[in-house]
Amino acid sequence: MAYQALYQKYRSQRFDEMVGQEVVATTLKNAIIGDRIGHAYLFSGPRGTGKTSAARIFAKAINCPNQKDGEPCNNCDICAAITNESLDDVIELDAASNNGVDEIREIRDKSTYAPTRASHKVYIIDEVHMLSTSAFNALLKTLEEPAENVVFVLATTEIQKVPATIISRLQSFAFKAITTADIEGHLAEVLNKEGLSYEEKALSILAKSAQGGMRDALSLLDQAVSYAGDGQIDARIAMLVTGTVEDEALKAYVTAVLSYDEAAALDELDKIFHEGKDMLRFTEDLLAYFRDLLLDKSAEVEHARLYQMIDVAIESLKNLKETTQTKIAADLMTMKLAEPVTAASQTASAPEGSAGLAQLQAELASMRAQLQQLSQQRPVASVATAKAEPTAEVRQDAPAQKRPAKPAKSSRLSQEILFKALGEATSEAKMAVSEAWPELVSSINKPADRALVNNTAPVAASENYVVVTFPHENLAHRLSENEELQLLFGNMLSSICGFSPEILALAEGDWLEVRASYVAQLKKTESPMPAELPDSEGEQVEQEDPTALAKSLFGDKVVEIQD
Repeated sequence: MAYQALYQKYRSQRFDEMVGQEVVATTLKNAIIGDRIGHAYLFSGPRGTGKTSAARIFAKAINCPNQKDGEPCNNCDICAAITNESLDDVIELDAASNNGVDEIREIRDKSTYAPTRASHKVYIIDEVHMLSTSAFNALLKTLEEPAENVVFVLATTEIQKVPATIISRLQSFAFKAITTADIEGHLAEVLNKEGLSYEEKALSILAKSAQGGMRDALSLLDQAVSYAGDGQIDARIAMLVTGTVEDEALKAYVTAVLSYDEAAALDELDKIFHEGKDMLRFTEDLLAYFRDLLLDKSAEVEHARLYQMIDVAIESLKNLKETTQTKIAADLMTMKLAEPVTAASQTASAPEGSAGLAQLQAELASMRAQLQQLSQQRPVASVATAKAEPTAEVRQDAPAQKRPAKPAKSSRLSQEILFKALGEATSEAKMAVSEAWPELVSSINKPADRALVNNTAPVAASENYVVVTFPHENLAHRLSENEELQLLFGNMLSSICGFSPEILALAEGDWLEVRASYVAQLKKTESPMPAELPDSEGEQVEQEDPTALAKSLFGDKVVEIQD
């Protein structure tokens, strides 16, 4: 018989065997005992924490004729067939490779047929966040109108990528990362069943390296067993398998860094590298070492220095994940760590994230300076005239002045695109986008990007376009050039509103000009006025005469003179 990997051999077959997920297991068992089986479930959490195993156990439990206390018997034909993945009524689909709408439509069509052998037909869709938008829409229809005796179990490691419309129709279960102690205990149980000897410290190293995933821990244990052969699994083997750096090597490296001895620190790093240690794993171990120093009250290291070193290590960790030249990145990190701490670097390393705050403050000061400079260089003609003259006379018998429309400089958009966006704008689309806007802004991770759009709101919207205004054209231009941020907006609006419009960024002054020009053109061509044309305050611009239009632009500064 072919060798079976440990993570497959010791996969949980009962809820009671699931490690570290007692809440989920108990809830599912009670639902089965009380015959409160829903039509759709969502299992989310880190990889290797038992999501797919729980889905299979659930499928067995609801179909097992000998089910007792919510647990499958694992002896009947149904349980055996599900365990061997040979039961036609339990279908597993990997959304990573089957993410198209055709596959989901096939599931929707086949789900209408009654199960052949089991009492429930169960569809298990793994990595469901990989489905395309059209596939999610097809799945949504199936979840809204489920067939009788059909259960869907969706599993994902990235729940934030699953549309809210899908999540709202599911019973959601969050699988947590398994604790190091629980992983150690399970590894010891597996080794005892295999009749292998081990050191406790070796299991601790393997468990920490798994980072909360039982599958990863069992895979590492498999490698350690192979390396040890018939011998004992000790700490040295565990370190070799996981790439963990020995405490003495870390201590020598950190001692050199704290002494500002760059040459000695680089020598220690070379020793670690030539032992075959992974630089990414070394940096992770280094961060853990710094954390232990922070918690160690007897350590004679200033916390400000440790915070600065942790910031450097975290930044280097990001770089290491994106480069193939890991040794060079680690060398640069070592040089930064061994640099004498200056007042500026101490300020930047404050634990409450003041580096990001300082950056935002600097950007805000720069924006204010640009606003002041540009407001002096490029005043809007109509506003400048209004300020120069206390009142602006508008005679009813005078023909309305039609200003030539010009493209908004802030976003460099053409008049044609803007007029098209206004022509398609609807109150329903604007309401949907406005309701989704706070959630969209809160989903932005970068502080600078969030500050850019934090006080904005859509002023006009359709399924194809959303017009957003900014206090100044420089800010609008920044959004127009930020392709990553616009892509995020499109994805979020698609998930929440069901459509993915293009974002048109305008300065508030340009928005007023474009809106007035659009209304004037409609009147000139005697075209029907849209039922609702949102303005910058979210009100309606009705079919108005030149006096009303002037008042909408200049407010109380307009005085009507009756001839």
